[in-house]
Amino acid sequence: QVQLVESGGGSVQAGGSVTLSCAASGFTYDSYCFGWWRQAPGKEREQIAALYTGTDSTYYANSVKGRFTISQDNAKNTVYLQMNSLKPDDTAMYYCAAVEENNGAYCSGGYRHLREYGYWGQGTQVTVSS
Repeated sequence: QVQLVESGGGSVQAGGSVTLSCAASGFTYDSYCFGWWRQAPGKEREQIAALYTGTDSTYYANSVKGRFTISQDNAKNTVYLQMNSLKPDDTAMYYCAAVEENNGAYCSGGYRHLREYGYWGQGTQVTVSS
């Protein structure tokens, strides 16, 4: 049974840092596209980062480029999202998602649509105060 469990959210002041973790279990396919998504109140869920596990190639939304880093630790079956220079606009529920991936460029180009991700975590809240 595939499972994703996020952790690491919390409250932080603007300019601070937070690292989110996404622990994966039950995965058997060769390669996956992992995405970090976020949803603020009243807004649509948006993909902010993605990683293709086959090559470690990554995608970042313009809103987080240069501040956030997505990475994986194969030994721990965990994907991370390091978030630096946080802003109040980063306040949202953050979700980890995954899907079996045959096209790494599609993943690392940020083209995976929300509905294409087959596995989702429960979400973790990040609140950034000014």
